[in-house]
Amino acid sequence: MSQLFAPLTLRSLTVPNRVWMAPMCMYSAPDEGPRTGAPTDFHLTHLASRAAGGAGLVMAEATGVRPDGRISPWDLGLWNDQQQAAFARVTAAVRAHGAVPAIQLAHAGRKAATDRPWLGGRGLSGAEGGWTPVAPSAWAFEGLPVPHELTTAEIDQLVADFAASAERALAAGFQVVEVHGAHGYLLNSFLSPAGNRRTDSYGGDLTGRMRFPLRVVEAVREVWPDDLPVFFRVSATDWIEENPEDNRAGWTPEETVLLAKELQARGVDLMDVSTGGMVHDARIPAAPGFQTSFATRVREETGLPAAAVGLITDPRQAEEIISSGTADAAMLGRELLRDPYWAHRAAAELDARSNWPVQYGYAVGRG
Repeated sequence: MSQLFAPLTLRSLTVPNRVWMAPMCMYSAPDEGPRTGAPTDFHLTHLASRAAGGAGLVMAEATGVRPDGRISPWDLGLWNDQQQAAFARVTAAVRAHGAVPAIQLAHAGRKAATDRPWLGGRGLSGAEGGWTPVAPSAWAFEGLPVPHELTTAEIDQLVADFAASAERALAAGFQVVEVHGAHGYLLNSFLSPAGNRRTDSYGGDLTGRMRFPLRVVEAVREVWPDDLPVFFRVSATDWIEENPEDNRAGWTPEETVLLAKELQARGVDLMDVSTGGMVHDARIPAAPGFQTSFATRVREETGLPAAAVGLITDPRQAEEIISSGTADAAMLGRELLRDPYWAHRAAAELDARSNWPVQYGYAVGRG
């Protein structure tokens, strides 16, 4: 029996298989008027088609908890009623195809207010719709403006913003909420010494650097139902200390394990394990499955379920990740952009059952 297509239960929620759609920004939300940041028919089609394509869990892209928390002016957001109502259409469509709707709540921090990546991703001026980014320290990401260093009062407000967005996510019909703590965005930049130069209680040693992300998780968990899971996405390494000749200090796999234990104690149910994004010149040895060992380490040293992500493209590769105990789920990103029906194709290759929409299954003999 294929383990990739075995269900996974987290709290009271059972995800029908381990092929999960990773959050991927589409930079396609309206950027003005009452529908700013709200999902459109494009997002509805984009996410529902992956559910129809057989993914067990479909996660909406990094969604800003406030207007200035978006990577770009065209990112999704969840801070008002219009956005919430638009997301409700999406979750209903995803659930109608038998998948679990999930959402990643995020703040872009010092990497905010940029142009669309296919236009170069440069920082935008106020006249172009940009804004001043914020960060733990007034230390810019390469090529972007110097951010405003957050005050403790502003940190308190951000904790409340994450909780408020989580409440809206629940009202919109999402069954999983993921806190984005990876890829050089705000929470990751607090965790890593490569982004956090504070000398107050939110900086310095590991305890200080974890304080804000852990407060966010506590606030989200408090408003999220006890019977539904909370995920946390982490960059398990900045790929700085893995390079012996690099003298900079960065976030490490050892710290990831310690963070995972703290998150587990606060009610996080799964670690979504990625890497990188903190510094522009990290040397990342990208290759098929290159990040899976970090998920395995979290899983083995904490007992916390973990999802693997990064260049997972082949059905038998994904099957091996699950059946070997390397990870509990396989997050697919760009491969699902190339092939929305990858999960059904994988099931056929692995001689497993997948739930084709009846209209399609009849036509292809998989009803």
